[in-house]
Amino acid sequence: MAGLIRREDIDAVRERADLREIVEQYVTLRGAGVGSWKGLCPFHDERTPSFHIRPHIGTYHCFGCGESGDVFAFLMGMEHTGFTETVEQLAAKLGVELHYEDGGSGPSKQEISRRQRLLDAHKIADEYFQRQLSSPEAQIGREFLTGRGFGRQEATDFGVGYAPKGWDNLLGHLRTKGFRDEELTHTGLFSEGNRGIYDRFRGRLIWPIRDITGATVGFGGRRLYDDDKGPKYLNSPETQIYKKSQVLYGIEHAKRQIAKKKQLVVVEGYTDVMACHAAGIDTAVATCGTAFGEGHVKIARRLLSDDGGGGEVIFTFDGDEAGQSAALKAFDEDQQFLARTFIAIGPEGMDPCDVRQHRGDEAVRELIESRRPLFEFAIRAGMKRYDLSTVEGRVGALRYAAPVVAGIKDPGLRPAYTRELAGWLGMDMRDVQAAVQSAGGRGGPRRQSAPQGQDTAAAGGPVTPRFQRPDTRDPAVAMERQALEVILQHPTRLTAEQWEEIFAVRFTAPAHAAVHAGIISAAASATDPRNWVATVSDEVPQPLRSLVGELAVSQLPARTEDDVERYCQSILNRLVELKITHQKASLLGRLQRMDLRENPEEYQRLNRELMELEQRRRVLRGDD
Repeated sequence: MAGLIRREDIDAVRERADLREIVEQYVTLRGAGVGSWKGLCPFHDERTPSFHIRPHIGTYHCFGCGESGDVFAFLMGMEHTGFTETVEQLAAKLGVELHYEDGGSGPSKQEISRRQRLLDAHKIADEYFQRQLSSPEAQIGREFLTGRGFGRQEATDFGVGYAPKGWDNLLGHLRTKGFRDEELTHTGLFSEGNRGIYDRFRGRLIWPIRDITGATVGFGGRRLYDDDKGPKYLNSPETQIYKKSQVLYGIEHAKRQIAKKKQLVVVEGYTDVMACHAAGIDTAVATCGTAFGEGHVKIARRLLSDDGGGGEVIFTFDGDEAGQSAALKAFDEDQQFLARTFIAIGPEGMDPCDVRQHRGDEAVRELIESRRPLFEFAIRAGMKRYDLSTVEGRVGALRYAAPVVAGIKDPGLRPAYTRELAGWLGMDMRDVQAAVQSAGGRGGPRRQSAPQGQDTAAAGGPVTPRFQRPDTRDPAVAMERQALEVILQHPTRLTAEQWEEIFAVRFTAPAHAAVHAGIISAAASATDPRNWVATVSDEVPQPLRSLVGELAVSQLPARTEDDVERYCQSILNRLVELKITHQKASLLGRLQRMDLRENPEEYQRLNRELMELEQRRRVLRGDD
């Protein structure tokens, strides 16, 4: 059973990772001072670069949108993977062995190796199929795509390929790449007969099925020849890397737009996804031969940041009985979303590919815009089972529909749909209202728990402290910020004596004081500069983590390493000087309150301390 990854192993992965190398896979970077790089932020649209990274401390921060964090946070934001999954994937690439708490376990080296071989085989097969689409034999496949309104660009964008006729074309190709038959039996790319394994996909148009990171994990093949007695669509069987309930076709293309637009469009087939994207609906995905279920909900919620802050899930289904059945199954998952759920049914029951083929791109966009709430569809579809011309039918329909209305999450919509239901049934409003209220009392609308990390004060939970942004027009506050920048960006430049001084300094701005407290706590456990900022972030209140990221990448007024050293020492000296100033003020206050005649020895001692502090201050400033 999987457990928590040990903290020291997480730190080891972070230390081994090259943040600049990873970020440059997504962002074009250019130098922005000593040890700093910047580029256009990948988390929001901008024209002027405000995204900064400091590889030597493993931190990034965007001054435009406030996103900040370490290499794990960056990959989670870009690939929309969970924390554990992100650490495990990066550890596998970097060769770091992970250990787990409380007897838990993660993938073994053998499992990781087997998984990688499966991924390698699928990558080679993907490239092979795509090359075959240009062969003379694949003319029938190209004509199929053209007939549905897709050209070379759409085929290339989605990696569409062709599996040639024959029993061992792909098998022979993978054998030449060093794969053994024993390995290939586990890929799902082959079937097994009396004479051994043979190609599963033969004479078919092929769509690669990719996971959220873009790795090919399976394939779907469309029948092209009349003498092919197999199913119209043939998908890969489930394997170690391919679980149908955990994969959405097209997710690698749609994930960033889903996160950006807070919209997820769920269609039924591969060509529907292609048609939607070609028409500008770039948030479209499809399930792979299975109903939209709990595993898909988890992917969708992660992409939508489904925390009650908006967002919508739009299901498109055929208007036939099977399509309506699929829509009602989707409705069963509705309560797992905080986002609003809708359904869009094409004109005359056409799917998005048909709509685009016969009516154009604009019609596809109009289809999505014509969506209506999924619970409204569920009510109307369910009521069709009852004869509303009879009293018994109307009562039965009310008993069916009242819990659906009671389950509407938006309290503002619930009364409106209660009135709508009364109209649809032709029943007295008071009777319908009573039925809805009664259904709500039996469990009615499910209460949504506060999402993790949200303020739970309303539910009686802990209240997240709030901090005002420090006003750096105050010279003392400005100096505090500069000191925190130095401590976070260049912890290794501080001597043991300077660290002792840092521990004793008092910061006046509450936000700075909280960051300073986090630094003191983190200093006891941080072991590597690339873990330093992440460790500090873990020790400060959640609202201040973006400030920590900002301080960690703010550009210092230095052009060379020597300039950085001089600046750091200057700021640290000024910080210690500020501490001395506070100490002198405290001593002067005590002296002013003291009667020299009552305690002359204490008076003299305090005066000596004042003189020593002043002498130390002069040394720091270079006055002596």
